Amino acid sequence: MSDDIHVFIEHLRGEVAEITLISLAAARVIAEQTGGEVVGVLLGHDVQGLAAGLAADRILSIDDPAAGDYSPDLYIATLAGLIDSQTPRAVLFGDTSMGAEIAGCLSGRLGLPLVGRCHTVRAADDQIRVVSQICGGKIFVESALPESTVVVSMVPGGHRPDDGRSETAAPIETIPAPAFGEPRVALKRYVEPEIGEIDITKEDVLVAIGRGIQLEENVELAEELAQALGGALCASRPIIDQGWLPSSQMVGKSGKRVEPKVYLALGVSGAPEHVEGMASSATVIAVNTDPAAPIFDVAHYGTEADLLDLLPELIDKVKAAGAG
Repeated sequence: MSDDIHVFIEHLRGEVAEITLISLAAARVIAEQTGGEVVGVLLGHDVQGLAAGLAADRILSIDDPAAGDYSPDLYIATLAGLIDSQTPRAVLFGDTSMGAEIAGCLSGRLGLPLVGRCHTVRAADDQIRVVSQICGGKIFVESALPESTVVVSMVPGGHRPDDGRSETAAPIETIPAPAFGEPRVALKRYVEPEIGEIDITKEDVLVAIGRGIQLEENVELAEELAQALGGALCASRPIIDQGWLPSSQMVGKSGKRVEPKVYLALGVSGAPEHVEGMASSATVIAVNTDPAAPIFDVAHYGTEADLLDLLPELIDKVKAAGAG
């Protein structure tokens, strides 16, 4: 087994997923303990340009027309062969629909241990310690990586995406794709999410509401604050499931990915699925009565105030500041 750490470079339609940057940042922590290299693994066709700016020591590129679009069968077979031949210390994926599918299948096919929903990695006492989120992000579990090749799926929030970037281009080594028959699953078309009347991905200020808003009539208060701030209203999944806001205003894994200058989270618990969509916000402000809410792990500022007590006063203060 080598000391290298492999990172699957997830990309879609010409863009590298942010979770890849987070995985690269985590891989660097592990590599500093093992003494190995951080190796990016890039599958696709004519996508080597995506490797620019990634904080890897080197890139293994498998370029094949059949991998132009995501193909589970092809990706899993290719990565299984690569892991067999390279035997890295760990292989990191994003805990996304794509990454989780590949990681789980590789673990089963190769008989490798899988550490899922990993939030943070660190070196301690000659061990590589990982902290994983379970029970919807409400419980954190710490363990040591087993002494064998291990598959790890990463969630956002524990490592900074900027730590996965580099101004130095990593050398790229092209390796041949394995012989492969007709895949069982083929991409037919992309289905774009609805933009709706408000495109929350373009807003500089977002006011997000979660379960803590309690009642539908309280949504108006949050909307009033968003307007006073010159921003827009968005929500976590429970609000959308209630039908209180349209799906075009949902932030998270199954919603939109946003990067506003200010993200004000009102009564949002901060489950990994939600954090995945807003972790790159420049400033995150959390309001939640639960001091253990995971949203505080990614917030720059926070308070345990009751949002229903805070909102009317905050609206008055913002309006007065605007009028002044």
